[in-house]
Amino acid sequence: MRKIISIAFFAILAVLLASAAPCYPQVGEKERIIDQRVEKFLQKMRNQWQDWNVPEADGKILYEIIVKNKYKKAVEIGTSTGHSGIWIAWALSKTGGKLITIEIDEQRYKQALANFKEAGLSEYIDGRLADAHQLVKELPGPFDFVFIDADKDWYTNYAKALVPKVQPGGCLTAHNVWEPTSRGGTRSGTEEYYGYMKSLPEFETTIHPKSSAGIALSYKKKSTK
Repeated sequence: MRKIISIAFFAILAVLLASAAPCYPQVGEKERIIDQRVEKFLQKMRNQWQDWNVPEADGKILYEIIVKNKYKKAVEIGTSTGHSGIWIAWALSKTGGKLITIEIDEQRYKQALANFKEAGLSEYIDGRLADAHQLVKELPGPFDFVFIDADKDWYTNYAKALVPKVQPGGCLTAHNVWEPTSRGGTRSGTEEYYGYMKSLPEFETTIHPKSSAGIALSYKKKSTK
């Protein structure tokens, strides 16, 4: 009798383990499918991005920052037609995160949504057709990753609205930013932005050394308490 019970117990256990096992490979299979679809789309679109989209090298930088730091709550100001958003969302598909991306131009917004869908990343993106001047103030946060690539003269205002919403350890990035030069004349909006971020003691701000188009990185220091 004990032998029969023992056999029945192990039979039931084997069934339970067999039914649970596929959960792990399914996750890996989904990631593999997403990778293939995104890579195919990016290959198709290589050298075709216009409308102020980031270059491929800068997209890769954004991707690497997110994956390395396991960021999950991202916001992008300036979707354009979606090149940077695809790199950001692709990274977030690996960390379990999601991107809110804001675009004011309806035509670019619609094209971006179509691109996100073709790349297989729509579930990781919340696209907003809106004026970021107002919307960034209303977004509740918190965020652990921010990418600013919109009207340059408003960069500092975007930063002021978002800085309190960035989590410790998070990163606020901005495109087309260089260190202020010694030349005379009025400073550009991005130089003003860089100076503002450098003035904040709670952030460590630098220019990414491998970005030809100037990506400013501002990491919010983690509490030492």
